[in-house]
Amino acid sequence: MKYILLFSLTLFTITSNGQSHKKVNFTPTNYYSFFSAATKPALTIQPGDTIVTSSIDCEGFDKNLIKRSVGPAVNPLTGPFYIEGAENGDVLKISFTDIKFSRNTAICLPFFHERSMQDSITKLAKNDSIPLIWDLNFKKNTASLHNKTAHLNNFEVDIKPFLGCVGLATPNNQVVSTADSGPFGGNLDFNRIAKSSSVYLPVYNKGGLLYIGDGHAAQGDGELNLSALETSLDYSFVVELIKKPIKQIAYPRVEDAEYIMTVGMDATLDNSLKIANKGMLIWIQELYNLTMEEATQVMGSSMEYKITEIVDPKVEVVAMIKKKTLSKIQKTKVN
Repeated sequence: MKYILLFSLTLFTITSNGQSHKKVNFTPTNYYSFFSAATKPALTIQPGDTIVTSSIDCEGFDKNLIKRSVGPAVNPLTGPFYIEGAENGDVLKISFTDIKFSRNTAICLPFFHERSMQDSITKLAKNDSIPLIWDLNFKKNTASLHNKTAHLNNFEVDIKPFLGCVGLATPNNQVVSTADSGPFGGNLDFNRIAKSSSVYLPVYNKGGLLYIGDGHAAQGDGELNLSALETSLDYSFVVELIKKPIKQIAYPRVEDAEYIMTVGMDATLDNSLKIANKGMLIWIQELYNLTMEEATQVMGSSMEYKITEIVDPKVEVVAMIKKKTLSKIQKTKVN
């Protein structure tokens, strides 16, 4: 597929901690339904710059419900963003300084995925590819079906905008669909990747090549019906470059004001859980120099989990520990 690169930029100088950084308004016109190092960067950014941009929904429609993506749409993403100085072996910390809705509707499929329950039940659902429309009420911060049904006339859910896809170009010249995920990030579909959260990803290619998008208004754990409440979003982010850490992270990490979180992905729930647990063990040992015995007590007493995704190629489990709990650990110097 051939893409023609077009974009518009507006630059403003801001100062942070004595350093001069830019605020960059980026208007995308191309969107990509894959992660690849072969795609020409849409924009080169310096670590510390604030990027203000937008995403379209999973079917390629923008805030005005105009289809913007080219060809079949599978979570078409904004980017890729080339981060100056990023190289294989580095880590990128992507911090979202703002995420907000850009329209007052969302869509959701009337569907039960085959992984969600037994075939005898899933076949009872219509499993229709035509999505239902939801109205977003920003005064109440809720969503409800546009076309009311007998039993869901008063049904509504809380909404909070979050990004389903945050990922870097994949290693070894792989091209991976935006329906999938892996150590590079990808289709994470985790509702805590919201305003004021940060995602840590390992870099495999020069410049990192960061793709972001797949806006959601709400989503139940597992994404049982193959879609969230899908919508378009406006958002801003800052990238921090962590050069050659002592130990490279193997899978994505997520952090917000309340939790540190490690992501595990695999074809099976068992392996995903083990990957997430291992990631958490490594992280808390890095932070606090815990012995293995101490780590068993911290994790065994305090771990929480989210099964964030079961319908994508990989099952995704997120291990979570509250920062309030970890704050009680006494730090010691590493000998």
